[in-house]
Amino acid sequence: MSEQFSLRLPDGDTRERMVCDACGHIAYDNPKIVVGSVVAHEGRVLLCRRAIEPRRGYWTLPAGFMEHGESAAEGAAREAMEEAEAAIAVEGLLGVYSIPRIGQVHLMFRARFEGAPGFGAGPESEEVALFAWDAIPWEAIAFPSVRWTLEAWRANPQGPLGAPAVEPVGPGFAGPGAVRS
Repeated sequence: MSEQFSLRLPDGDTRERMVCDACGHIAYDNPKIVVGSVVAHEGRVLLCRRAIEPRRGYWTLPAGFMEHGESAAEGAAREAMEEAEAAIAVEGLLGVYSIPRIGQVHLMFRARFEGAPGFGAGPESEEVALFAWDAIPWEAIAFPSVRWTLEAWRANPQGPLGAPAVEPVGPGFAGPGAVRS
């Protein structure tokens, strides 16, 4: 017997949800968490050219969806290994970006190579390279959050980490103090 779900307002809730007609189970649809890092070495940052959609062929930081059973920092380290074959040490939180239009929250870290720098293209990357700031292919950056994260890193590449950077306030964003209608 397959379960049927209906969109309705559960008791005590303020939003309509998909609710099982048979048992009342609420199927919450919550944002996905993306974790990643700026891996820096001698003033250069590690970028990956995407081999998968969305934005295949564009450059990004090693990042991806967090998995159950791992911390955010562990997820960022796993993504660096999967996408860039890089063993990294996560140093701290660099930015938190809420992107409500696509239902994602990005937690981006500052990191360094664990031991001697080593990297290569994982199955989701066409190529991986270290870029000096002036050589970053800005016209081919995959996502706005990559640009925001790189700018946050540039503002403080080695000093103590303070409050994390956040997304800009404007249409489609929900930064601090933003008002949504």
